[in-house]
Amino acid sequence: MEAHDALGRRTFVAGAGAALLGGGAVSGARAAVVDGPLPDFHPALKDALTFPLAWGRSPVRDHRAWRRAARATVEEHLLVERQDGTPYAPEFTGRSWTPDCTRELVTVSLTRYERVRGALLTPHGRGPFPAVLLLHDHGSRFDIGKEKLVRPWYDDTRLATARAWADKYFGGRFVGDELARRGYVVLCLDALGWGDRGPLAHEQQQALAANFLNLGSSLAGLMAREDQRAAAFLAGLDRVDARRVAAVGFSMGAYRAWQTAALSDHVAAAASVCWMTGLKEMMVPGNNTLRGQSAYCMLHPGLARHLDIPDVASIAAPRPMLFFDGGLDTLFPAEGVRVAYGKLRAVWRSHQAEDRIRTKTWPELGHVFTAPMQDEVVSWLDDVL
Repeated sequence: MEAHDALGRRTFVAGAGAALLGGGAVSGARAAVVDGPLPDFHPALKDALTFPLAWGRSPVRDHRAWRRAARATVEEHLLVERQDGTPYAPEFTGRSWTPDCTRELVTVSLTRYERVRGALLTPHGRGPFPAVLLLHDHGSRFDIGKEKLVRPWYDDTRLATARAWADKYFGGRFVGDELARRGYVVLCLDALGWGDRGPLAHEQQQALAANFLNLGSSLAGLMAREDQRAAAFLAGLDRVDARRVAAVGFSMGAYRAWQTAALSDHVAAAASVCWMTGLKEMMVPGNNTLRGQSAYCMLHPGLARHLDIPDVASIAAPRPMLFFDGGLDTLFPAEGVRVAYGKLRAVWRSHQAEDRIRTKTWPELGHVFTAPMQDEVVSWLDDVL
C-alpha cells in the first residue's frame, strides 16, 4: 500500500510481508523508494563502494601490470566477448567530393552479429593522415546518429534535423566536416538504436537493455566492443597514420571516447567533452542518471564494485587525454567533475605525465560543444598527434 512519511515523500509499506519476514515481531517495517527513485538505503550502498582496483588503492604498483588488470576487469564486465576474429569486410559506397575532402559511406562488420554503416571523410592530399574516431551523443534523439556530427550528403530527409542539432549543440558546425577540413580522416558510425540502426523510441531503452541482459549480454558492452573495433578498423586503413588516431566525442560520445581509449591501444589520444564525473557524486537526487533509460548505454553491471568512472578512464594513462565540461551543465554536478578531474590528474602525475592530461571547466557554458571549444580541441589534437 502507498503512504507518505513525515517529509511528504511517497513510500511503499511492506505491511504483512515485513511482518512475515520478521516473524511478526517487527512493527511498522517498510520498504521505501525515495528521491528519484533510489532505495532508502542507498547511502549504505554508496559507502560500500570503495573502488579497490583503482590506481593507488590496488596492491599492484607497476603501471603496466595495473593497466592490464584493470582493463581485464572492465572487459569481463562488458558481457560481450572480443570480436577480433570477425572480418570487417568493408563496402564503400556513396562517394562524393567537397573542396576539403572525399566523403564515403562505409559498411563494416564490427561484431559477428550485424553490419554497421558509417560516414568516412578523407582530406584531399597525400596521406597517410591523422584520424579521428568521432562518437555521437545520445540526446534522446534517435533518428540521427552519425548525422549529428557529419553532414548527411546522402540523405536530404535527415539534413534539416541534423542542421538543427548542429545549431543547438555545436555552434552551427558539423564537427566531422570541420575536422576533415583541418586535415583529419574522420570515421563516424551509428550506435545501436540510432540513425540507420533505429530509430529507437525513448521509452524502449530500458526494455532493450533488459533484453540484452536476459540474453546474457549487455547493450553498453556491445557499444564498447563496437567502438573498440571501430578504432582498430580506422587505424588499419591505408590512408591513416596508425600512430595518430584519436577518439573524440560529446556527451555520451565523450563517455565512449575515453572508454575506447581505455580499451584500445589503437587510440593514441582522446578528447571528451561533457561526460566525466565521480560515480557517487553523480548518484544524487535529481540527476538524470537516476531516471534510467539513457543510463543503460553507459552501465556495465557490477563494475562499480571495482572501479570508479575516472578509474576506468585512467587505464589510458599516460596517453594524451583532454576533458572539458560546462560549469552550468546540470547533468554532471560540479563536485563530481572536481572529484573525477582530481583522480585523473593524480594518475597521470604518477606516470610523470601530468602535461599529457588537460582538464578544463567552461564556467559560462552548459551541455554543449561550441565552436571555441572545438577549436581548442583541434589545436590540442594538432599538438599531441
